[in-house]
Amino acid sequence: MHKILVIEDDASVRMSLQMMLEDDGYTVEIAENGEEGIARYRESPADLVITDLFMPKKEGIETISELRQDYPNVKIIAISGGGQHIPGGFLVFAKKLGAIHTFQKPINNDELLQVIQTLLSEPN
Repeated sequence: MHKILVIEDDASVRMSLQMMLEDDGYTVEIAENGEEGIARYRESPADLVITDLFMPKKEGIETISELRQDYPNVKIIAISGGGQHIPGGFLVFAKKLGAIHTFQKPINNDELLQVIQTLLSEPN
């Protein structure tokens, strides 16, 4: 069974992602911000990380950069509801820093599950 770490400061989004992923058969760890997420990953690495970009304590961009530096093979999906009015957007920047895939909120659950399945079936 694959383990997914969800790093999301919005409790309703975090709970929704957790329930959806668990219903699809994944083990899910959760964290409320990047600082907590990195600590959880270090304690028990996940097969995939889903991280929001705009969070307190440690932003998603910084979280992606730190995870990618310390764990070059980590599979990361970045999600965000903000930044859509900025040219290029923060999701594009997240991808340049190492997110394999990005999603703008609200997320299409079927698309997210398909991307997760694809990423987890690929070798590291």
